[in-house]
Amino acid sequence: MVEMTTHERVSRMYQHREADRVPIYEEPWVSTLDRWRREGLGEASYIDFFGLDPIRVIYVDNSPRFPAGVIESSEERRVFTTGWGATMKWIRSQSSIALIDAQVKTPDDWLKAKERMTPSDDRIPWDFLKERWPRWKAQGAWIRVVGWFGFDVTHAWFIGTERELIALAEDPDWCVDMWRTEQDLSFALLDRMWDAGYQFDDMLFYDDMGYKQNQFFSLRTYRQLLKPIHQRAVDWAHAKGIKAYLHSCGDIRPFIPDLAEMGLDALNPLEVKAGIDPLAVKKDYGDRLLLHGGFDALLWDDVDKMETTVRENLPTLMQNGGYIFATDHSTPDNVSLEAFKRIVDVVKEVGRYA
Repeated sequence: MVEMTTHERVSRMYQHREADRVPIYEEPWVSTLDRWRREGLGEASYIDFFGLDPIRVIYVDNSPRFPAGVIESSEERRVFTTGWGATMKWIRSQSSIALIDAQVKTPDDWLKAKERMTPSDDRIPWDFLKERWPRWKAQGAWIRVVGWFGFDVTHAWFIGTERELIALAEDPDWCVDMWRTEQDLSFALLDRMWDAGYQFDDMLFYDDMGYKQNQFFSLRTYRQLLKPIHQRAVDWAHAKGIKAYLHSCGDIRPFIPDLAEMGLDALNPLEVKAGIDPLAVKKDYGDRLLLHGGFDALLWDDVDKMETTVRENLPTLMQNGGYIFATDHSTPDNVSLEAFKRIVDVVKEVGRYA
C-alpha cells in the first residue's frame, strides 16, 4: 500500500477502515524528553526523530484571566499562579503538577470570575496559527483543537478537587454553571478560528473522570450533570463536520456505554493500570469509537515484555481501523531513547495493514 500522510491515515482510522499502517502519536513526559536529549535526540523533534505521526494541537485561553506569575522557580521546581486563579506546583523530575491553592472557593467568588470570561480575539494564538498552519497543511498533518471544560479542568486547575466533589453533592447547579461557561467561551473562540479559515479536523476535550479502579462520581451523577456537557461537545463538533475526541484518565468503564451512545468518535487513553481492558473496549465498542492508547506505561521500561505485548494485542486493536497507538497515558522517563525506538519499530512492523 502507498505510504499515506498522517491526515489520510487518521481519517481512515476514524472511518474504521484500514490504512497503510496504524498511526502512532505519543506525548512523553518533560523529564523523558530531557533524558532522550542526553541520549542522542539533541534538539530534534521527537516526532520527526522516531517518525511518529504529526498531530498538531491548538489551544485557546478560556480562563478568567486572573493575573499570572512565578512565585518560586528553579530547574527542578516551580510554583506559579495561573489565569484560572490557581497556585500550582510543578516538579520537573516527576513531570507532576498540582493545585495547592485557589482564588475561586465559593459561588460568590465564581460569579466574579465568570464576569471575566468573555470572548476576545487576544485569547486566540493568531500569530502561531499564521506561522504554522501552511506548514502543517503541506506536511499532511492532522490538526486538532482543544476545548477545555467540565469536571477535570474545574477541579484540577480552578477550584480544587475536594471543593468540586462537595459541590457536586451540595450545590450541583454551581458546578454546571462553571462547566457550561467554560464550554461557551471555548466554543466562541473556536468558532472565531473556524470562521477565519482555520478549519481543524477534530476537537479534543479533556475530562478525567476516574482513578485506579474507580470513578470520581456515580453514573447517576454523570448522567444528570456532566453528560449533557459532553453531549453538547459532541453535537458542536458534528455540526462542524469534524470529530469529537475525549481524553479521560482512570477507570471510566461505567461511562463508556453512555459515551458511545452519545456519538463520541474517539476515546483516550484507555488506562490499563487503572483497570481498563483495551481489548474488551475494542470488542464492545470498536465499531463506534476510535481508540487511542491502551499500552500500559508501566511496562515500557521492559522492552522485551513490551514487544511481546505489542505483538499480542496490536493485531486485535487495529482490526478494521479505529486505532491509534500510544501508551495508556504518556511515556515515563524510565524509558530510554533506544527502548522507545525499538517499540516504535515493532509497532510499524506489526501495525502495517496488508
